[in-house]
Amino acid sequence: MKGSYRVIVQNSFVHYDFEIRRNITIIKGDSATGKTTLVEMIREYYENGESSGVKVFCEKTCAVLSGVDWKTLLNTMKERIIFIDEGNSFVSSIDFAREIQKSDNYYVIVTREGLVNLPYSVEEIYGIRESGKYASLKQTYNELYHIYGKQNPTENTIPSKVILEDSNAGYEFYKGISENKTWSVTSASGKSNIFKEVMKCLSEKTVLVIADGAAFGPEMDRMMKLIQRKKNILMYLPESFEYLILKSGIVDDKEVRTILENPQQYIESQEYFSWERYFTSLLVKKTDASYLKYTKKILNPVYLQENMKTKILQQMDKIILSK
Repeated sequence: MKGSYRVIVQNSFVHYDFEIRRNITIIKGDSATGKTTLVEMIREYYENGESSGVKVFCEKTCAVLSGVDWKTLLNTMKERIIFIDEGNSFVSSIDFAREIQKSDNYYVIVTREGLVNLPYSVEEIYGIRESGKYASLKQTYNELYHIYGKQNPTENTIPSKVILEDSNAGYEFYKGISENKTWSVTSASGKSNIFKEVMKCLSEKTVLVIADGAAFGPEMDRMMKLIQRKKNILMYLPESFEYLILKSGIVDDKEVRTILENPQQYIESQEYFSWERYFTSLLVKKTDASYLKYTKKILNPVYLQENMKTKILQQMDKIILSK
């Protein structure tokens, strides 16, 4: 499944209106914010239709997955938006992650914990709040809001230390441009190791974490708690390193420019578990058999040429790595 889908769920008392853009959406928040109510309303409508008193408007069928027979039920669901309430422990399992990689559904998961086996985007973690726009009506109107957002620096930043999630081509790029600079770079060799690497560098003047925002969602909670205590830690979370290259215009391709405007219209969830994988595949495809040939494991030296470096670094707003 691909594309974005507006979902409206309502009864006489409550109204939800939001849009789903990727295969995994996370809803977080404290008790009594309406998370479970949303899932239960969808369940009631799915099981009993409009006789339930609930109305659901969406281009795709919305359903609920729960219980010990979740795997059997999942095998019957195709091209649906599947809601899972907190309390279903299977969502944190490797088995669940393995199963949904093979499916063509979108998933909306209510959870208070980071789901380390799922590569979900920082931008697709939401809370639920009452919308002031309709506050005078009898129905309570609820909307989803971004909890974290992009988290990019808001002021010009010259780091003293850069910590990368990447240990492959992305790391080679930043390692290459760090030569003779005032900052140094370390690879955490994976997003789950970033927190540990940051803890080693708390004495640094400014620590900049660069990670793939397309899959960094599970790590955001503990990173944000640390950042709130330590003001010398900043994060830059583009979709991926390959996304930065594509966005830079180095690959002069009309189709690429069109895709970057609305990636959700092109990324098939059954084929690409995360957007990071899609952008890697797209860059490899578009540079194959050219001097720009890209591989994930080893960086093509052409990307370290001055004009190439400049174009890529220009995409990193407010981050100064030239000194």
